[in-house]
Amino acid sequence: MEVCGKEIRINGRLLRIAFLDGEGYQFLEDPDAALRSLRGSGARIDLFTFIQRLSDTSTKLNYPMEWDNMAALRVSTFDDWMTHQIGSKVRNMIRKSTKNGVVVREVPFDDALIRGIHTIYNESPTRQGKPFWHYGKDLETVRKMNATFMDRSTFIGAFFEGNLIGFVKLVFDEHRTQAGLMQIVSMIGHNDKAPTNALIAQAVRSCAEREIPYLWYAKFSYGKKQRDTLADFKRYNGFQRIDLPRYYAPLTAAGRMALRLGLHHSIVDWIPEPVITTYRRVRSLWYAKKTSRLERGRT
Repeated sequence: MEVCGKEIRINGRLLRIAFLDGEGYQFLEDPDAALRSLRGSGARIDLFTFIQRLSDTSTKLNYPMEWDNMAALRVSTFDDWMTHQIGSKVRNMIRKSTKNGVVVREVPFDDALIRGIHTIYNESPTRQGKPFWHYGKDLETVRKMNATFMDRSTFIGAFFEGNLIGFVKLVFDEHRTQAGLMQIVSMIGHNDKAPTNALIAQAVRSCAEREIPYLWYAKFSYGKKQRDTLADFKRYNGFQRIDLPRYYAPLTAAGRMALRLGLHHSIVDWIPEPVITTYRRVRSLWYAKKTSRLERGRT
């Protein structure tokens, strides 16, 4: 459904939670007007949630609020990022990527890019110890998935010997106050060439050239999750945790009750972190063995 010219998505069956499609890439200019439209829409929505921009981290609205976070870096110039925001290890990885023959540049959204992304998606059925949800998608699905926000998107490709080995979809918000890495994926078989570091470097350069002050890369931390390799990777590349308000506006009695009892959170948030950590470790081992068996079966 559409509210105030923005697409709204709804998740959940028992508890229906609505949120702005492309959250972080676009924002509601008038939340009060959006809530009035939602109440009058006839759709069953229990809670509506939304966040503020990275440049506006203080609480300003009179709605129930919890703190959320983003992994973000403040962008001034590319040289400042290279000199002051990252360490020598990451600088060396970026230089290593260039020495190994990786070429990174902004690219058009065309058939060649779609075929390259399709190849990257289908390199492996698992990533980071769990099923990769893009694996197995056909070319047309890949095209449609990546064709969102085209008026505010820039694609960056990492190439080795003329072949795409990694890409970024960089999406700007309406006022170009922040840009987000909607997708950043590199081929596992080319990790030794540090293509992901090179892609982030070009994303910083692309933001600096457009005078966009913030680059963000999803969340810095998720729920009770302890330190992990992805959070470390973000920090090494200059991203920091920025806390910002997340508002929850109840639209029904069920929404008010769920908010009071904390039922708007995922069930994972209620499970102790040591249990989740053990589960992730076992899951990674299981999928690693499964992938190994599949690969042996193909030979």
